Amino acid sequence: MRPVMPDRAPTIRELLAVGEKSFSFEFFPPKTDKGMQSLWRTIRHLEALRPTFVSVTYGAGGGTRDKTVDIVERIATDTTLTPVAHFTAVNHSTAELRHLIGRFAGVGVRNILALRGDPPGDPMGEWVKHPQGVEYAGELVRMIRSYGDFCVGVAAFPYKHPRSAGIEDDTRHFVAKCRAGADYAITQMFFRAEDYFRLRDRVAAAGCDIPIIPGIMPVTKISTIERSEQLSGAPFPPEVAARFEAVADDPEAVRRLGVEHAAELCQELLDQDAPGIHFITFNQSPATREVYGLLNVEPRSASLTV
Repeated sequence: MRPVMPDRAPTIRELLAVGEKSFSFEFFPPKTDKGMQSLWRTIRHLEALRPTFVSVTYGAGGGTRDKTVDIVERIATDTTLTPVAHFTAVNHSTAELRHLIGRFAGVGVRNILALRGDPPGDPMGEWVKHPQGVEYAGELVRMIRSYGDFCVGVAAFPYKHPRSAGIEDDTRHFVAKCRAGADYAITQMFFRAEDYFRLRDRVAAAGCDIPIIPGIMPVTKISTIERSEQLSGAPFPPEVAARFEAVADDPEAVRRLGVEHAAELCQELLDQDAPGIHFITFNQSPATREVYGLLNVEPRSASLTV
């Protein structure tokens, strides 16, 4: 039985089809009450920018499942924002996955980002399929689409997924997600525009034409560079690292450079026809708002009503 949608909110597919550049923000469920208060301050600050959508991550192994659903529901009911719920297959049986699809439908959430997910504890550890679960994100996409009028996004990797044998293997898996019914993709964070362009070109050459939205995070601390490969699955570009190393002893200069570099990167992507920018905020708004303010973009029109 398909879940019943209480109200028809716009899908990301419909919002992207309008043709305006998409601007969106990604949050994660906090672990503490203080963190939750900070998250909602950030959401309210960024709501004023009228983003196309916002997304909420889903912890490894489903560790933040209930918080993700609660936050997405509150965004859907208490703000003017369009929420996207991250949804992972790891550690879930198909019965549990069906139940979660029903929960999202029950709160009127039609936009889901389908991810295979990282193993709990060690993101780079061995990925083990649940005995009654699914093996690949493409299977999860197909399942979600079969249960109602959902719009499903997937992940894309400008370098390649850390577990892919190579670029060709990674491209093949991405195309499989497209053919399973994915409507769009959001990339893992990256720091060099040409990596995105190479991804877009090889995916298009393989016959997949869904919109691929770049995922961008301003570097505001040197520690981000040190953790880059863990965060993005790719080494930090040496020519970019050299710019930060020149000011490494001045934390404020690092932050200023991070905002400047992110704005340069975003503008280059937009000028070369990227469909928009997805900002990875880590639940903080100042740097993201500064980057957005530096971009040469037209103010977004009123939200699509369908």
